[in-house]
Amino acid sequence: MDTCTDPRHSRQVPTPHPHSRRFAWASRNFRIQTAATVISGLGNAGAPIATAFAVLGNGGTTAEVGYVTAARLLPTVLLLLVGGALADRMPRHLIMVAANLFSGVSQAVLAALVLTGDIKLWQMLVLSAAGGAGYALYSPASGGMIMQAVPQEHAARAFAVFRMGLNASQIGGAALGGALTAAVGPGWVLALDALCFLIAAALRFFLEPERAPSPSGGGMLRDLREGWREVVARRWLWVIVLQFSVLVACVNAVESVYGPAVADARLGGAGAWGLAMAAYGVGLVATGALMARWRPRRILLIGNWGVFLFGVPALALAAEVPLPLLVVAMFLSGVGVTVFGVNWMVALQQEIPEEMFSRVTAYDELGSYSLAPVGTALAGPAAVALGMSGALWACAVVCLVLSAVVLLDPQVRRLSRRSTTDAPVPVTEPAPTP
Repeated sequence: MDTCTDPRHSRQVPTPHPHSRRFAWASRNFRIQTAATVISGLGNAGAPIATAFAVLGNGGTTAEVGYVTAARLLPTVLLLLVGGALADRMPRHLIMVAANLFSGVSQAVLAALVLTGDIKLWQMLVLSAAGGAGYALYSPASGGMIMQAVPQEHAARAFAVFRMGLNASQIGGAALGGALTAAVGPGWVLALDALCFLIAAALRFFLEPERAPSPSGGGMLRDLREGWREVVARRWLWVIVLQFSVLVACVNAVESVYGPAVADARLGGAGAWGLAMAAYGVGLVATGALMARWRPRRILLIGNWGVFLFGVPALALAAEVPLPLLVVAMFLSGVGVTVFGVNWMVALQQEIPEEMFSRVTAYDELGSYSLAPVGTALAGPAAVALGMSGALWACAVVCLVLSAVVLLDPQVRRLSRRSTTDAPVPVTEPAPTP
């Protein structure tokens, strides 16, 4: 395999094939991984809709929908760090193939039971938990693989294209899943999700290993401790992960609970909220084209300016603006998510040693989403205690304050994009005394 050397960590990056001048920077692994992510994303986006209606169609209650959702979330949280440690020890593409196959089989079994019309709650709980376990093993390996497949000089463009594909598949998959659930029933949507997993696994089987598995110098706990040291050694990293642990809880409460409730009460119902969410998706995808060309030097400073936009929908809902202004607010929120997301991936790829990619990604994801279930669970009681308007104002203020507080940290403000010839600055070992 033709390779070129990346001077940051002396790692090998596949040389892009020159047959497509427009995407000549994209390596073979990047193309395969992006295509597989789009395909699996189409199925994944529709599966939660289908699962919820499968529960309700089988005589279940809203509370049971929540139980099935929680059953998927719990193993994800518990196993993310295990997935991160495995992905830094073993070939990442093989872990993704195994995880996709496992998820595909579990979804196929769930689809078959739903189609028979005789599925029990405990079966849904077990199979949802299996899906969560598959995601926990897949996600860190996927994050490590996509960062490893991209040369530093093209990182912003590559990550923007990757996120455009991912976001577009999520938007299209949700729309397709909702339409198919109404037209043919949830069982067939779950079967489509299983098929998408199997196709993605087949594609990822052809990914080229970009490095040999790391030698096992100790157990998994040692690997996790090494990953933790990488996180805590970089203040900019753990400060932003802490920020997102609270911010994501607020955003989830707004999007999952408060937004639909306000739309139902005064904006015209589900159609209005669907339009607002569509505008959010357009913001996600459209900004990808900007980020593919824009290379800001202060990557976290610019990224965090995008985070300020996360609270705009809560402000709009709290101020009781008309639907057109809410649509604009949701569009701006999507813009902010992409601006932050691309710059965040650039920062991680630039600053984290390649052999730590998956473990650091796992800690990042675990920390960022750890309070999301709590935020969703407390959204209802907060609305009762503060009133809907008060709860929305609280979410908006928390988002804006956290965005401002993070900028007090000089590492966040000053972390700059390095040229490909810059040497990395060691952070886990003290500099030698002159």
